Amino acid sequence: MSLPGFWDDQGTAARVGSEHRRMSKRLEDLNRLTSDVDDLEGLGELAEEDPELADELEEAFASVEARLAELEEERLFSGPYDSGDALVTVNAGAGGTDAQDWADMVLRMMMRWAERRGFAVDLLEVSPGEEAGIKSATFRAAGDNAYGRYSAEKGVHRLVRLSPFDSANRRQTSFAGVEVSPVVEGAAEVQIDDDDLQIDTYRASGAGGQHVNKTDSAVRITHKPTGIVVQCQNERSQTSNKATAMKMLESKLLELEERKRRDEIAAERGEAQDVNFGSQIRSYVLHPYSMVKDHRTNHEVGDPTRVLDGDLDGFVREWLNQNVASTA
Repeated sequence: MSLPGFWDDQGTAARVGSEHRRMSKRLEDLNRLTSDVDDLEGLGELAEEDPELADELEEAFASVEARLAELEEERLFSGPYDSGDALVTVNAGAGGTDAQDWADMVLRMMMRWAERRGFAVDLLEVSPGEEAGIKSATFRAAGDNAYGRYSAEKGVHRLVRLSPFDSANRRQTSFAGVEVSPVVEGAAEVQIDDDDLQIDTYRASGAGGQHVNKTDSAVRITHKPTGIVVQCQNERSQTSNKATAMKMLESKLLELEERKRRDEIAAERGEAQDVNFGSQIRSYVLHPYSMVKDHRTNHEVGDPTRVLDGDLDGFVREWLNQNVASTA
């Protein structure tokens, strides 16, 4: 970073600077943890002489163990885009109003988890359902290892409950799909031909005052060769929405290439492959019993309310550990 001309290329400088900050923080955390571990021996000797220090020693041990677990988790993010931001899209599956309401619940859960992790969240697009919930929504989660963490949530999420939209209050099974793409600023790997794009504008829905009722500021882009559709309506300017939508398309195309690469590796190893991109990964059962179970790791939680409020760390950690073991 101190070399002459480093800042001439702003894009490269920004990426290197971001990596430098991330690695500096990791090194600082490691050094602080090492120092605290060294202090534990002395604190333990003092606690033997003064029993009143036992609680302080226990808290110090708990703090060290928690931070060690966090650093251990860092080693699980070895993919080329794991350390970067994530583009998360939630889509309602078949099932009408129940599915759209469930998609809204999944969106809230995903965004609450981002907030718990300290990620910055930017809601880029929401397509409301006819009666309740959403048809689809996309947000960007910005923070260390955001893509690596959200990769654990790719796939179909299944809900079983008594339907609040059924007059007979019958049990209903609903599905919502979660897609996750890496955000790579200035992704040179992605080449997009203008002739392959269909760009449509429409009036934004939701908040925005009189402006959204007068101008077609929202932008929808369809990539014809792949059928990928992205849309953005969070900015007042059509130009800004188009620029953001193009970044979203780049991210989704990058994820598509990554998925093809993973499938090729799996095929070479003779591993079983998912038959489609959104295979069911987790069930949330609210009736006749309460349970959330991940079908990939068999990790279970008996309190769905806590999970739906964004407590996903256990599920993500189990998947990360299993994923690293399977690719080792």
